[in-house]
Amino acid sequence: MTLPEPVYDLIIVLDPQAEEDARAKIVADTRQAIEAQAELLRHDEWGERPLAYPIDRRASGEYHLFQFQRVPADLLSGLDRTLRITDGVLRFRIVKLKPGVPDAPEVRAAPAPGRSEAEAPAAAPPAPAEAPEPAPADAQVPAAPAPAEAAPAEVAVAEPA
Repeated sequence: MTLPEPVYDLIIVLDPQAEEDARAKIVADTRQAIEAQAELLRHDEWGERPLAYPIDRRASGEYHLFQFQRVPADLLSGLDRTLRITDGVLRFRIVKLKPGVPDAPEVRAAPAPGRSEAEAPAAAPPAPAEAPEPAPADAQVPAAPAPAEAAPAEVAVAEPA
């Protein structure tokens, strides 16, 4: 039995303050490098989103997801080196996905500051989450256990010398 081809995720966070042409060139060069040596499965532009913590004094970044397979080893090392030294790349991560990992969700890109919601790239709306069933009205809730009594802490007092 042969294993399925591994799928790789490449997430790039670009500096939103870099020139638009420079960001587009980074994305185009990355896409070209992947398509030249591997099979590109998808490229999602997630748009500008806030960062969890500041990176190089930036509060937001432009996110791109690339998924690809049939990858020679030199492609991974080449992408790693190129993205590491490229100005305008805040962070990137290449991850080999385990078999059976679900596909990445379709994400609607948030509008960049100064753009309206209508100008943002459209994507499929997220599927509604299932709400848990409410408990019946006559259901009894177990009482919380009573807190244990804490013993008074002994304090050592130093005698003056």
